[in-house]
Amino acid sequence: MSLTDGLRSPHSPLRRFLDRELSAGPGPLRQNYRAQHRTDHVLLPPPGVGTEAGTVGTAIDQRLRLAFTAAAPVDDAALAGIERTGQVGGHGEGLRMRAVGNELAARLTETVQYLDLDNRDLPLDRAQDEEEDLARMLIAAAWYQVLARTSIGFAFTPLAGAALEDPGGFTLSRLLELPHPDLVDDVVDQLHKAAHSPLQDVRARTRPEDCHGGPTFAGARITADADLVVDGLLLDFKSTRHPLKEMSQRTAWQLTGYLLLDAADAYRIDTVGLYLTRTGVLAAWPVEEFLDLLGACRRDLTELRTVFRELLTGCHGHADAPYFTTQEDVDHVRQLLEHLAPVAAPGCCPTCLQPLPAATGHIRKFCTTRCRARAQVLRNRGLMPGGPRPLLPGPRRRTPRPDLPTDMSPMSLTAHFPR
Repeated sequence: MSLTDGLRSPHSPLRRFLDRELSAGPGPLRQNYRAQHRTDHVLLPPPGVGTEAGTVGTAIDQRLRLAFTAAAPVDDAALAGIERTGQVGGHGEGLRMRAVGNELAARLTETVQYLDLDNRDLPLDRAQDEEEDLARMLIAAAWYQVLARTSIGFAFTPLAGAALEDPGGFTLSRLLELPHPDLVDDVVDQLHKAAHSPLQDVRARTRPEDCHGGPTFAGARITADADLVVDGLLLDFKSTRHPLKEMSQRTAWQLTGYLLLDAADAYRIDTVGLYLTRTGVLAAWPVEEFLDLLGACRRDLTELRTVFRELLTGCHGHADAPYFTTQEDVDHVRQLLEHLAPVAAPGCCPTCLQPLPAATGHIRKFCTTRCRARAQVLRNRGLMPGGPRPLLPGPRRRTPRPDLPTDMSPMSLTAHFPR
């Protein structure tokens, strides 16, 4: 079960829950974010980046984490991808990729420790040649990460292509030659920008032991890969080339999901923020302000975390499902959502559940005009009493496409879809 997957479909239980609880929608938070984003200069990716923008994003994310804490030199997703390559292919390509991946992990660990990347007595960035070498390793590790998420995508990475073309000649040296120079330059340029941004100030006033790269959430029952928690500040890195459009509903809901998953308050998160790697802007909100802007005033944070945990538990690992296979599952999720729905007490606004202001000559039903407008939207979508029943997709069964091979390994997919 994945937080990211659950946010893609508007019909997943997870999305239905967040859409209902965050009654103001992303609009007010987006306006506040744009007010904080006060620069027009965007570091655009060089021409050679092309479709590898996601790879660059993964690499710079990990590089920035390492500037705060080097406790985990190799990302868990990269380690998982390296292990899974051993199960790919039928002629030794997978075993060769796994062996090279293990060499890469060892080299990356050695380099991170040698450069002492989280030492606050040293600058955030290192010498140009050192950063270029490190960027090549992080890009290669990002390709391994792809396999931890989708074998189809991994089949078209330069890593898989080179291993398939010449398994015997696929070595660590060959792997580190694969990243296009523009990919390397893009990672290094974004790092240099970070060294002269508010992120450097955050780094300077914290200690490595106060930082958690790629924080995980114990007992969460759902996978979620947040970027960094720094002494109570939950940070997500974004390498978009369109920063003013970044505060989408998905981004806002994603940040909220991370916040709610820390049910035990293990990271003591008191601030939520975004760092835009191509503009060097850090936008942040105290937790109470962040939730207020999203309209999450029906419950306090503790109660919201408790109810969120009940949702994940009650869905039995399917809170991210875009559809269900049986009518029984559909009915169960609908009943669960209805059970967890907040109820307005007498004299409270039905949208935000806050006490209504004292009446002045007429009876008030909503506390503000914003709540009045939002109520109609929520009611039309079945997220408030008085509207249609919550829309959940009915039972649906996947039917395999006859034109796709039954072996869904990267090697078979590459053969099926020639370059």
